[in-house]
Amino acid sequence: MRYFYADSLDTVDPTFDYVTEESSPTRIPQRDDVYAHELYGPDRPYDGILVSKFLLDGKTSQSRYSQPQRQRFFREGAQTFLRFPKSGEFDPDKYPILGDCGAFNYHLEEVPPFSVDEVIEFYDICGFTHGIAVDHMILAYDNRYDRGLMPTPNEFKRRADLTLTLAEEFLAKAKSGKHRFQPIGVAQGWSPKSYQEAVKALLDIGFDYIALGGMVPLKTTEVTEVLAAVRDVTQAKVRLHLLGITRLENYDTFVKSGVVSLDSTSPLRQGVKEGIYYADGGPYLTIRIPQTDVNPRVLKQIRSGAFSQEELVAMERRCLNAVAACGRGELGPDEVLRELMAYEACFEGKSKWSEVRRTLLDRPWEKCSCAVCATLGINVVVFRGANRNRRRGFHNLWYSHRQLSALRTETTEGVDR
Repeated sequence: MRYFYADSLDTVDPTFDYVTEESSPTRIPQRDDVYAHELYGPDRPYDGILVSKFLLDGKTSQSRYSQPQRQRFFREGAQTFLRFPKSGEFDPDKYPILGDCGAFNYHLEEVPPFSVDEVIEFYDICGFTHGIAVDHMILAYDNRYDRGLMPTPNEFKRRADLTLTLAEEFLAKAKSGKHRFQPIGVAQGWSPKSYQEAVKALLDIGFDYIALGGMVPLKTTEVTEVLAAVRDVTQAKVRLHLLGITRLENYDTFVKSGVVSLDSTSPLRQGVKEGIYYADGGPYLTIRIPQTDVNPRVLKQIRSGAFSQEELVAMERRCLNAVAACGRGELGPDEVLRELMAYEACFEGKSKWSEVRRTLLDRPWEKCSCAVCATLGINVVVFRGANRNRRRGFHNLWYSHRQLSALRTETTEGVDR
């Protein structure tokens, strides 16, 4: 089973100084900043990368790609732009790059904003090793539809039928030309039976690799009931991909259902946005030290005159120094907490101090063997700025991939692990 990281142009500055909090004056981000797979080298934190057409095309505010970056991506191709692999070679076995449309981003529209021809051209130009058919999400799952307890809305059927029609056109055109990418069909549904019927239809069309979409909001029990229904059709002999789902605690069920790949940004997002650090004894909450010059809550206090900028900068610096001293073993958790609590009291922060104390006591970064933790030390559990937060997200990706690797090693049954 392979894990794909959904790309959003996440890179970090390898020259960033955590004491001065400055980058090298000669740094050029597009040349010098590195991806997670470059930071980790051979011990890379994912098997492949997923790139969304919707995000890359810049049709959403979520896209981090500037117009020049988009143009360079199209000009150079995915392998060279992402440096995956560094040689830029097309290698679907060792360095798979999967293209998809980003259906969640247009699920409120009546029809997908792309034609099949546009998507195939996108996959060809970018040089993806695998390409997912154009699809349209339903996002209204309820197993009561299968029990006749609720009538199925016509809109659900329309979207499912449209997805199958587009899939049939996609596969026919993918097979008719000289396209290098492997086509993947998408099943969209609203109940176990509807997913089962969609998968059967895709098999009849001719797909041998099928992605299950629209399942991110589903509870784990609902995901497993969908997989059980699908397995009745595939007999676990058809390759499945789970879009937007990892949930490795269900690895055995996934393998027995024929799941050979999955993708998710959750580990990265939880590290960057939520300040969560993955570890064997975790997850752990991070130490929040807001930047006085950019944090809205801190700036509000300065502008109101409640505190001077000099006062808050001094408190901020004391927090950073205390955390660094704790990392060196010179200060205990309670001494660090006093500085943190005094600073946060100025702007009414929301830290959970018992959880922060647990992080400081357990020192999980010292028990981790990954490249990020070895380099950052205690900084990996400090919630502050993109260079710390993204590296923590990279660590979470590595940790999740390590879990998957261990499961792959332990498993002796199943399909294409």
